[in-house]
Amino acid sequence: MSTTASVGTASASVEGAGGDGAPPSDVPMAEAGSAPASPAKSTAATAGTDDAAVSGDTFLFASESVTESHPDKLCDVISDAVVDACLTLDPASRVACEAVCKTGVVIVLGEITTAASINYEQVIRDAVRDAGYDDPAKGLDYKTCNVIVALEEQSPDIAQSVDGAKTEDMGAGDSCVVFGYACSETPEHMPLSHVLATQLSARLAAVRKDGTLDWIRPDGKAQITLEYAKGENGVPIPKRVHSVIISAQHSEEVSNDKIAADLVEHVVKPVVPERYRDDKTLYHMNPSGRFVIGGPHSDAGLTGRKPSVDAYGGWAPHGGGAFSGKDASKPDRSGAYAARWVAKSLVAGGYCTRCTVQLSYGIGIMHPVSIMVDTHGTGTGKNGTTERDLVKLVEDKFDLRPGSIAKELDLRRPIMRKTAAYGHFGREEEEFKWEKVRALD
Repeated sequence: MSTTASVGTASASVEGAGGDGAPPSDVPMAEAGSAPASPAKSTAATAGTDDAAVSGDTFLFASESVTESHPDKLCDVISDAVVDACLTLDPASRVACEAVCKTGVVIVLGEITTAASINYEQVIRDAVRDAGYDDPAKGLDYKTCNVIVALEEQSPDIAQSVDGAKTEDMGAGDSCVVFGYACSETPEHMPLSHVLATQLSARLAAVRKDGTLDWIRPDGKAQITLEYAKGENGVPIPKRVHSVIISAQHSEEVSNDKIAADLVEHVVKPVVPERYRDDKTLYHMNPSGRFVIGGPHSDAGLTGRKPSVDAYGGWAPHGGGAFSGKDASKPDRSGAYAARWVAKSLVAGGYCTRCTVQLSYGIGIMHPVSIMVDTHGTGTGKNGTTERDLVKLVEDKFDLRPGSIAKELDLRRPIMRKTAAYGHFGREEEEFKWEKVRALD
């Protein structure tokens, strides 16, 4: 049995539902305008799903992600490629590097102090090539694009406030507020909507790279909306997928019908578990109807413009500072990694099932100015702890000075480019030490 899902201006003819995880046979009509990577592994929620513990209240929550070749994400990748190039030759490098891209041009600007001698233009071109931009028709060509480098040394006023006799005594490289988040919703201790959105965008890139879909071009975005129920103490429990939106840059020749069918078959099905899809789930595949012009040709890119994609998919506040393009002396990055480390350790340690941690730093000051722990009413009272007690526990178990964070999480290694696409958190990569749970008992 087959069904036709009208998706934007495309009609996706999909084989009927069954044990193979195909979309339900009666996919609803979704009219236009209506309301790393290896293939991603599907993730199922681990939070309690006993219907008896769920209230009748439900709500919708959406998260989005982009491929590594989206213009903004390309700039993140370029910025972190520069950071890694510096750290490879001089682990003590101080880097604050932003990138801008538009049709035929990449501009890198910022402040760098390093003992390394770097061919920045080559680093930039290599990053553009790895993102798949090798033809002017795609919006950028690494071989011929104009590369402008405008880098200066770090201000001595900032340097003198940061330098310490030992790494641990380093002052914060900037004033900032950062947040960390964790929950028991998935094995990654991340929100399911964010995990699925990230996996969809990673899968979108994977099928381009491995040739599964030869019509896909580098630029792409994925968005997924889940319906959540409220469990005990208002804990969000994912019940079903409400809708999936994918926009994939494509070649001129491919039809909208084929685009929609291929995206459902080769991107959605391998990622979104069948248990979350039902006959009301909406599939919007390339809802604009045409996405030939993409990448920097379509939209200018800028470092740091995808903070929710980088972090928690909208489930936690964001302090405002970008992660990419910065070395570990900048607590916008190192402090955010530490806040995630703390939050995940509290949830995994059984002190709560949902946790937001806020840290604030002042430039030149070694220790965080403030620490906040919010369990959203999910504190378990383990070992008799209250939220006030959890702050004291964090202070006792974690050294949250920027220099100590850099040392404990080994952030002076050239690992930053790996973080630049598909999220800085919730990935069990060996290099991501902030994802390793610390025992707190």
